[in-house]
Amino acid sequence: MNPANHSQVTGFVLLGLSPVWEFRLLFFVVFSVMYLMTVTGNLLIVAIVISDPGLHTTMYFFLGNLSFLDFCYSSVTAPKMLADLLSGNPVISFGGCLTQLFFFHFIGGIKIFLLTVMAYDRYVAISQPLRYMLIMNRAVCGLLLAASWVGGFIHSIVQVGMIIQLPFCGPDKLDNFYCDVPQLIKLACTDTFLLELLMVSNNGLVTLMCFLVLLGSYTALLVMLRNHSWEGCRKALSTCASHIAVVTLIFVPCIYIYARPFRTFPMDKVVSVLYTAVTPMLNPAIYTLRNKEVILAMKKVWRRQKDFLGALKI
Repeated sequence: MNPANHSQVTGFVLLGLSPVWEFRLLFFVVFSVMYLMTVTGNLLIVAIVISDPGLHTTMYFFLGNLSFLDFCYSSVTAPKMLADLLSGNPVISFGGCLTQLFFFHFIGGIKIFLLTVMAYDRYVAISQPLRYMLIMNRAVCGLLLAASWVGGFIHSIVQVGMIIQLPFCGPDKLDNFYCDVPQLIKLACTDTFLLELLMVSNNGLVTLMCFLVLLGSYTALLVMLRNHSWEGCRKALSTCASHIAVVTLIFVPCIYIYARPFRTFPMDKVVSVLYTAVTPMLNPAIYTLRNKEVILAMKKVWRRQKDFLGALKI
């Protein structure tokens, strides 16, 4: 490949979800509502965790951070997708594409590492209840959170570093509603077989291994619960069930997309919608519907809001 041809493509056309205007308008309405619910639900959890002293614990510290990451994760793709659904020319610059790719994998990587940390937190809480506060103190929690951010940054910068070296000389049509590695690699004007293997090992196999480790840890936790009282067992099962549901919703689509050769399959866009739009919207509901502490904290916030508004009227 001639180096002079390396940067001929200055942007990409995002083919999106559908070329039919009626479908695009329908998708715009549906995903606008979903994005609004995602932003509202996740930021509400963040606000509740910060404002309620009763939720200033390790588990809710991580949950608040996960909700903030879900808000950021959906915001990487949703605003651009909504604008493109109404646009007759949905394009993204090469620099904009790399920026979106970086933040998509940066935040996604943090979420994966944070979920692993949350599983470790639950393991310590159940297996070492008397030493839990000593082991999972504030300094340790801060270090684990910082490690998740560093891990996400390293994971993401590797993706961008590999992509930026590829020559893109056409075509420029990207078959998705956001920039991601599988679609970009297919547009490169060179043999990408070795790069695909590296990407699959960096994305897919690491994600698969983390998922298997998480499933193993939760299985071990469930075995430990046999020796607990019914009330303690019920509460721990409720928490673990929420974690397992979120882990499954996040990891299974990622494994489907990244742990295989980068070829196009009919379900690809549906799975992409699932883990970029649906999962961040569902996570607040999964964590709050069966969580009495969060529900009580929400009721406190609602009562304080009503009292404040009543005082203003007086």
